[in-house]
Amino acid sequence: MVVAEGLQAGGLGRAMRIAEFQRLIEAIYYEKDKGRGSAGTFRWFVEEVGELAGALREEDRDRAAEEFADVFAWLSTLASIHGVELEEAVGKYASGCPKCGSAPCRCEG
Repeated sequence: MVVAEGLQAGGLGRAMRIAEFQRLIEAIYYEKDKGRGSAGTFRWFVEEVGELAGALREEDRDRAAEEFADVFAWLSTLASIHGVELEEAVGKYASGCPKCGSAPCRCEG
């Protein structure tokens, strides 16, 4: 079953830009997530982070990939609720480490 723009239900889809992914998640979930509110949506996000932790602990690459996608989807919807464009926000790292400006980072610790 095709879900949207080349994504297959239960499988990996095509690569997307961050802004494109954020728009897709908005189209699918924004009204529901906005209605739930920031605090409720954040709790769902944290739950997904916990599921990712379990997949990483079990060293299950396929499950981890699914959980990374879920975490990113919940992060995207939280950003949208708060009017943050993730593609712009990640520009913070465009020149390397935001503190030392290097890539790789040369900060202590």
